[in-house]
Amino acid sequence: MAVSSRRAANTTLTGRSPGRQPRQGAVTGHLFKVIREHVPRTQDELAEALGVDKTTVQGWESARRPLTSTQAGNLRAVSRTLLRLGAPSLMLTLLNEAVDADAVITHALSGPPSPTLSHHPLSGWVFTRDTTHMLAWALNGTPPAALPAPNQRSRRGPSRSSPLLDPSDQRAFYDHMRRAAELADHSGESGALLRRQALYLCSYDTAPDTRAWLADMRRHSPGIRSGWTPHWADTRSVAASLTRHGDREALYAFIRNGMGDETGEVANLNYWAYWLGIDQLPRPDDTFMINRSDTAWDGLALLRRLADRLAPDLGCIDLNAHTVWALLASRRGLLTADPHLNRLLVDRVAVLLDSSAISSQTRRELESVHYGLTLHI
Repeated sequence: MAVSSRRAANTTLTGRSPGRQPRQGAVTGHLFKVIREHVPRTQDELAEALGVDKTTVQGWESARRPLTSTQAGNLRAVSRTLLRLGAPSLMLTLLNEAVDADAVITHALSGPPSPTLSHHPLSGWVFTRDTTHMLAWALNGTPPAALPAPNQRSRRGPSRSSPLLDPSDQRAFYDHMRRAAELADHSGESGALLRRQALYLCSYDTAPDTRAWLADMRRHSPGIRSGWTPHWADTRSVAASLTRHGDREALYAFIRNGMGDETGEVANLNYWAYWLGIDQLPRPDDTFMINRSDTAWDGLALLRRLADRLAPDLGCIDLNAHTVWALLASRRGLLTADPHLNRLLVDRVAVLLDSSAISSQTRRELESVHYGLTLHI
């Protein structure tokens, strides 16, 4: 398979100028700044509270002195001080996700992927939505969904609104990920997790050839006929990635085939529970999705999270709607568990039924959902 990366003659295989070192810790540093502003404290005030000089705080926030290179014990002490000063607990837990995102970025910008694919950070564990959104924050500037709005009152003068990578670093990141996905593609099942996660990150690439590249990678996948196969999660991710580029046919096919039996439905629900943070156990690979002992997660919590994803303008709306249908079908008690949520779902399902954004299968499933919900209002 040919590598589609576009590189100038005077750059390395990563698209970077020779001798240039990637900026480490940019996501963690920017999140640290957002947390400081949310408290709020000035750099001087926070430096005093932490017992460090102002230049240290400045270095952390700018990534000139990466917070990610701070000893683990010191980072925990910093987090506890921020908590005592009033930082929201959720924002502090996101520091771990930011550290993971920075590890992926630093690896990608340090050189071409190693043939030893197990050394790649995307081979080590299944990423969650929060980690993926931290990466997207650096790739396209979109703030993570879990991050509260920044406190503007503490800002003085112009300030970066995101840890957005410069264009050359973005290109180098995507070139690395494409090459990693292509190498993993030739490694069979041993490279499945890397291939899937690298492919999904490549979907954020706005280059003109991204849709064609994703479609080509889809053709190299064996695909699935029904239920779970070792390529189930990969097929799901590629289908979701293509929706970001306006192609929904792959998603429709996945819903028909990938969730054509109970095993596929269980895999989808387990994946959603993990992706949205309901299941908080770390996962080394995708096989947890078909483990029925892993379905003990809180169904009501998952339904609440999914309710926020029932919007006609979302590319994966058909997958989101099907998942709500499958969850309610598998756990009937959820129809009466929360009357307020029930009414919210009735309203959002009605909006979808009045729209033209859903497939005929999704419409049939949502009509069933709407009927079941209205019986319990």
